Amino acid sequence: MNTHADIGDALRGALPAGAFPDLTPNYLEEPRGRWAGRGGLLVAPGTTEQVAAVVRACAAARVPVVPYGGGTGLVGGQVSDDLEPVILSLHRMTAIRSVDTVEGVIVAEAGVILQHVQEAAADAGRLFPLTIAAQGSARIGGILSTNAGGVNVLRYGNARDLCLGLEAVLPDGSVLHGLSALRKNNTGYDLRHLLIGAEGTLGIITAATLRLHPRPPHHATALMAVPSPRAALDLLNLTRDVVGDGVSAFELIGGMGLSFLAEHMPDVRLPLGRPDWSVLIDLGMAADPEPALEDVFVRASEAGLVGDGAIAQSEQQREDFWTVRESIPAANRAVGAVSSHDISVPLARIPDFIERAPRALARVGDFRVNCFGHVGDGNLHWNVFPQPGRTRTDHADQRDAIKACVHDLVHEMGGSVSAEHGVGRLKVGDLERYVDPAKLAAMRAIKAALDPAGIMNPGAILRAG
Repeated sequence: MNTHADIGDALRGALPAGAFPDLTPNYLEEPRGRWAGRGGLLVAPGTTEQVAAVVRACAAARVPVVPYGGGTGLVGGQVSDDLEPVILSLHRMTAIRSVDTVEGVIVAEAGVILQHVQEAAADAGRLFPLTIAAQGSARIGGILSTNAGGVNVLRYGNARDLCLGLEAVLPDGSVLHGLSALRKNNTGYDLRHLLIGAEGTLGIITAATLRLHPRPPHHATALMAVPSPRAALDLLNLTRDVVGDGVSAFELIGGMGLSFLAEHMPDVRLPLGRPDWSVLIDLGMAADPEPALEDVFVRASEAGLVGDGAIAQSEQQREDFWTVRESIPAANRAVGAVSSHDISVPLARIPDFIERAPRALARVGDFRVNCFGHVGDGNLHWNVFPQPGRTRTDHADQRDAIKACVHDLVHEMGGSVSAEHGVGRLKVGDLERYVDPAKLAAMRAIKAALDPAGIMNPGAILRAG
């Protein structure tokens, strides 16, 4: 499919002049540089009705549509390298339509930046707990379309768990009016959950009803050095035994990531130095959680689960601890990964995976590994880097072998090769290789039923053709 010569004229006749910004390079790029768009027509509707008009015109002309949110996706879902589509940007749809503290919801349009939703919730005395590294630029539509995760999934769930209702434009241009705040609604298929995680292949999310939570009045944050990933899991269980549901985040940090920080971001202070393994624990509770965290540290030390540790004594120290964790991806980019892996395995298998994966990788070549992530929900970022003195381009011909090595082991252990970043264009082949054939067949049938012309983000999730 290619853009018809007259699609621009048709759309300009239906939308105001402000809906046609210049096609700047960022719309043809993605953060990891794996895909570059060929071009296309950039359209930025300002209302749901305008989105519907665009999709109806594209459906009639059989022109592909690639939705674009904040452009922060890491699997190429927002860039097509073999088509010249209509690139449909949601950046003008930035209204927070309502905040309802009785229902405990906020209704936000798809172009609202995540941080602005967090701030609107805070202004209302509530919490929108979804927290990701790109929260200053990622937009709600893209977050839901990829079912984003982040550091608070352990307590609050993925984006899917924080969404009660959706408004969306379907592939024929009809509008799904589903902005309900109901917790119980058993009126047939739940199309909300079909669209969440579909990466724009089944429709375009234009607004969402998002679940708010009470703001925990007290926080406590600690960094603790642990002797091994297995000790980290035991520490998680101990912490839950002591504080119950008060654990908001539990992050595993590998020593290689701290070495990368020391080398490339020396201004980031490392409170515990560079232990081989450490965890960042964040608690949010009604009562002061610091005594409970101190109790956890004492018990863990007695059990041999923790060596060194530090509990934040001020909000600034708490921010400093989180800066360590949140700066790791930037340090990774400075080094340049050969292959990056967003994977999940059952919690009990995490230590086995971390032990076995380097041995499997050694059969491919000589590399460094930075392992870190949301160990409390089983999600690891297991990233492979060249040895000092070499660059990732030196190993470009080994990328596929590395990915197969890692993903085969994940699959063997009952895990997922896509934990929180989505499938996009990067993992289409992985989906075909690892996903249950019955599920894959059902996905293809759903795509064919809702989008028979195949215009919605072709090539993402499912192979186009």
